[in-house]
Amino acid sequence: MKLSAKKGGDFQPHPETDNLVKAVIVDRTPLKKVQSEFGEREVFRFVYETEVLQDSGDRWHIWSRPYTPSLNPKANLRKDLKKILGRDLTAAEEDEFDVDGLVGHPVKLMVGHEEGKDDKTYAVITAIAPDKDKNPLKPSGKYIRVQDREEKSGATTGEQSSYRKAPKAEEGDGREDWQKCKVHVGKHAGVDLGDLDEDAVNSLIEKWLPKAKADPKPKADDKRLMAALEAVQAVLASLADPAADDAEEDY
Repeated sequence: MKLSAKKGGDFQPHPETDNLVKAVIVDRTPLKKVQSEFGEREVFRFVYETEVLQDSGDRWHIWSRPYTPSLNPKANLRKDLKKILGRDLTAAEEDEFDVDGLVGHPVKLMVGHEEGKDDKTYAVITAIAPDKDKNPLKPSGKYIRVQDREEKSGATTGEQSSYRKAPKAEEGDGREDWQKCKVHVGKHAGVDLGDLDEDAVNSLIEKWLPKAKADPKPKADDKRLMAALEAVQAVLASLADPAADDAEEDY
């Protein structure tokens, strides 16, 4: 995949680690459509195989947080690529970067545990760093990439979407106030803020919000939209945190 600038039944989470452990990327999962507060989006994950052993002697696996296929400097993928590679992308890589080329790439990880909303314990990656040791971890060969597996009815891949799109705005439907705010500017005028996709919301935050704040006498509609966008910024900040509402299930 080249880019340009269920949770299942009972499972045991990857054990917590006190320090960084050796790991290697063994998969980039296929793009999957999920619903979010900002509409439908496509995401994928990296799957890491670590040096930590299960009782059976097999290595543990852990999934990354979900990534949208974007190399934007503010995108979670771009931020984590810097950690994986130990550097930012070059100009040539910004023009075209093949994430599948990272399969087999060694890294170091730190793993922690979090309690999910379902009261289950999930493993989360709390730190990523490049592995510059002379003997990095190599894939064991036991993991089969999701794209190479035979499809099975009801099979899960160990991934879990992080948030859901809010329903259409109606009286008493429980949506947040910012989601019900009507956009009155630009090409999305008349649409509820909660029904816009993430790129459209970010565009309002980056291009319209600063100008609106600089207006000494904003109109009532401007004030409402400014307050709503500031609320969205808080939501986006929580989603950018690897540990926020983003539990990973282990293979």
